[in-house]
Amino acid sequence: MQMVARSWYVYELTRSATVLGLIGVANGIPMLAFSLFGGVIADQIQKKYILLAGQIASAVLVIIIAGLITLGLINWEILLIASFFQGIVMALMMPARQAMIPEIVGQAGLTNAVALNVMGMNINRLLAPAFSGLLIALLGIDKVYYAMGALYIVAVFFISRIPRTSPMVLGGQGALKDLKNGLGYIIHHPILPGLLLLTLISVLFTMPYMMLLPMFTTDVITLEKDQLTWLLNLPLIGQFLGSFVDLLTDSAFRLGLLMTISGIGALGGSFAVAYMGQEKRGMAFLYSVLLTGGALLALSASNWYFISLLIIIPVGFGQAARMALSNALVQAYTEDSYRGRVMSIYMMEFGITNFGVFGISLLAEIVGVQWSIGSISALMVIVGIYYLMFVRSIKNLD
Repeated sequence: MQMVARSWYVYELTRSATVLGLIGVANGIPMLAFSLFGGVIADQIQKKYILLAGQIASAVLVIIIAGLITLGLINWEILLIASFFQGIVMALMMPARQAMIPEIVGQAGLTNAVALNVMGMNINRLLAPAFSGLLIALLGIDKVYYAMGALYIVAVFFISRIPRTSPMVLGGQGALKDLKNGLGYIIHHPILPGLLLLTLISVLFTMPYMMLLPMFTTDVITLEKDQLTWLLNLPLIGQFLGSFVDLLTDSAFRLGLLMTISGIGALGGSFAVAYMGQEKRGMAFLYSVLLTGGALLALSASNWYFISLLIIIPVGFGQAARMALSNALVQAYTEDSYRGRVMSIYMMEFGITNFGVFGISLLAEIVGVQWSIGSISALMVIVGIYYLMFVRSIKNLD
């Protein structure tokens, strides 16, 4: 919901792809600056308590934004600051959130559990964007932020029910020493450098499109009411679609529906990985990277909204499978005592991606959103083919 609401609202306030990119950069800077320390914290402190603190902080932040919108005191600069603080919360919380999964389920259930975790996020992607867009269209943007605050509070209750796990005691060498030891472990590991590099590239080339979707739905795949009269002429159901046709002319609803449909594909990708065994996960990861890049390339070429709704299904499928498999492989090949720090590097890559979003946003201002998304998608396809053909260390992973 926050992804839809913030990106849509910023673009409504500014009509600038550059500002959209700046919002991503503001979120990414703390992800880079604090994520490593989030990993050290995750290896020393009870992970459940880290999650509780993070959800409470997030609730406070979005409720403040909701109040500022209601009072008419909001501007894009405030949203920029909020994005920065949300980045701090995520940087300190996410390594613990990921690293606690194998502590709960063990190695045997890791791939399935990670996939189910991703599936949970994709159920939100399936329902929340359309709900967010509908709330914006019917009630206003501030209601979305109030709803998010309430949901964060609900999350606090559910996290309180999660069992405690045992924190790893690092020996009291100090945060910087523990951090250095974690980096050394990754550098000298036979699998992790190549796996983390491919994850970084795939995230960098396939995630920015989500930040540019408000621009895509507003400027490229626009819909006017006279273009939708065919829906009203459909036999049996046409007379009931009047309100739906009105909503489709609203850019917020179109954006929410597009992201919800991608969530259907993502749900399928999560199910597919959840049912996988422990074999050939590396090959499946590479195929998911190729699928995501190819589907995004097709999406960038589409000028029709309803065609885009179909294309974005395999985009969601590939993204969900890629996220689940990369996460499971990184955790499966990491020792327990280093997992928090390794996952902090894994999560830090998402912070780097926000800088990629800024670069792609600048490119979109110059050549248009379709060419910018298309160019990075084509690069992802090329990188995926290279890894599939020449990098056996990833392809042969189970």
